[in-house]
Amino acid sequence: MSDIHHPGRRSVLAAGVASAASLGASWLLTGCTGAASAPVLPTAAAKGAPDRGGTLRIARPPASDAETLDPASALSAYEYLGALYNRLVRVDADGDLAPDLAESWEPDSKARTWTFRLRKGVAFHNGRAFTSADAAYTLRHILDEATASPQAAVLAPLIDPDRLGTPDAHTLVVPLKSPNAEFPSLLTHYNCYVIPDGSAKSIGRTGIGTGPFKLESFAPAGPGRVTAYRDHWAGAPVLDAIAFYSVADMSARSNALLAGQVDLLSQTNLDFATARVVAASDRATIARVTNAQWYVLPMLTTEKPFTDVRVRQAMKLAYDPEHVVKVALQGAGTAGWDNPVPPSDPAHISAHPKHDPEQAKYLLKKAGQEGLAVDLYTSAYDPLFTPMALAYQDSARRAGIRVRVKTASADSYYTQIWMKKPLMATYWYTGRPVDQLLTQIFRSGSSYNETAWSDKDFDALLDRARAETDGARRSELYGQAQTMVIEKGGAMTPMFADRLVGLSRKVRGYAEYGFEFDYLAIGLKGA
Repeated sequence: MSDIHHPGRRSVLAAGVASAASLGASWLLTGCTGAASAPVLPTAAAKGAPDRGGTLRIARPPASDAETLDPASALSAYEYLGALYNRLVRVDADGDLAPDLAESWEPDSKARTWTFRLRKGVAFHNGRAFTSADAAYTLRHILDEATASPQAAVLAPLIDPDRLGTPDAHTLVVPLKSPNAEFPSLLTHYNCYVIPDGSAKSIGRTGIGTGPFKLESFAPAGPGRVTAYRDHWAGAPVLDAIAFYSVADMSARSNALLAGQVDLLSQTNLDFATARVVAASDRATIARVTNAQWYVLPMLTTEKPFTDVRVRQAMKLAYDPEHVVKVALQGAGTAGWDNPVPPSDPAHISAHPKHDPEQAKYLLKKAGQEGLAVDLYTSAYDPLFTPMALAYQDSARRAGIRVRVKTASADSYYTQIWMKKPLMATYWYTGRPVDQLLTQIFRSGSSYNETAWSDKDFDALLDRARAETDGARRSELYGQAQTMVIEKGGAMTPMFADRLVGLSRKVRGYAEYGFEFDYLAIGLKGA
């Protein structure tokens, strides 16, 4: 999922890096100098200041030919967005809310109306001044049913697009349908990048934003290029340009990196064998992003046997998350204990039921499911899916659960398997505010509710948490919501994984948080 998975991606190898694929995966795992020594993986990217100028070459997974530069779309070209656009509010390196195009924001006493004070002196790439009309238009565009934005499910219950206020060019007033003390955090999602007023029909091609780079070329599912926008309100970026290439699979992307043909692998979580080879090479290294992805085994609660909460509870008690972390991640991550809220989030609760295969057997017997056998679907879409599935299979065997691991095609995994099969493997990026996470993936009716779990008490609890203006009490309510997800929901969350990012040894200033890296600061040594 990207943060969000990209259904319909098709394998298109960019001409500029096509020769890398010929190196072959077998070479990648066995033939590189130093691989036999299995070095300790780096914990961070190279330190030091980059030189001004140069072009950063990014290899990204192949995409749908319906790919668009419209940030609100489910088919947005994710890797371009942080370069081309800004949001009203962003997440900083510490996970806190920080100003972007909005310098400040404040609620009324009941957190029902939010006022955003917008930055002055900001221009779009076409020279037009950024104003509150653009901010209001962006929200209306997300909420427009024709846009079909994934973020609409989060914002539509809160915002009436006809009531948005723009009392002056630098003030946006957002009256909410119901109180929400977490509202600004919901605007940090990448679907919320600000676009110019009236640009809905053209933004998917033009990419006109206020970001540090402006569009030079873009081909859906193919290559593209952005160049530095020297008049950016926060100062010019370090780089002169970024070139993007769509490369067919992880082996081809990794080989291109090792061959010196690209500098950074986007949306590619390297497996450990590959990461060790990359770290041992002279040209490339690894940046390790702690607990950057959470991995899930969703059970469709609308399909038997997972319609029975006792079966769902048994599936969770049957396996040991610590075993899954040890086997699938070789320790490079944290046990999830079926709570999708990452341990770094202030709202995270650590309490959870313990691994208990005997209690799992008891629940299955009560549910009439003794000797339960289930199919668990996985694929090569992500290198950790199958190790996670096999580790679960091994651990759940102690509870008498027979798991048949089935491998599906990576190309069609998110169109034919995800949210269609009763049990499968998937992942999400961390970095979501807690309300966004719980709303988008667990609330009744959300388009990304991958377990189809529906619980009116859970939905009501989220509403109460949103309306609570006392921070401590609000965290307590979100904690109760997490308990409900753990005890009643359909999502097993075995682990949070460190993402292993492959990048050139020339790259400097790589710091990833809130789904993306800092496009202003990243650069190259010896550019």
